[in-house]
Amino acid sequence: MSNHAYLKKRFFKDPSVVSRKIADEVILVPISQKASEVAHIYTMNRVAARIWELIDGENNLQDIQKVILTEFDISADQALSDLQEFLQQLQQAGAVKEV
Repeated sequence: MSNHAYLKKRFFKDPSVVSRKIADEVILVPISQKASEVAHIYTMNRVAARIWELIDGENNLQDIQKVILTEFDISADQALSDLQEFLQQLQQAGAVKEV
């Protein structure tokens, strides 16, 4: 898949995952029926937390990349690489779904 086609994708947050800001960190917690079933808690850096915030089912990945480029001192290639890697991790964790 070309980067152009990839950047047109949109994602939404799965309602079974909640995020919380604690001190200077944002964490993702998969919630389930039983507390004992919580397998992982994910902590995010500032860029990842901003990406998470921008995932709303409306913004496509290109929109998110543009925001990241304006808010952080990062190259376009690095922003795209970070965005792709983070989204793969979120998809594997079941935290996001493609629209």
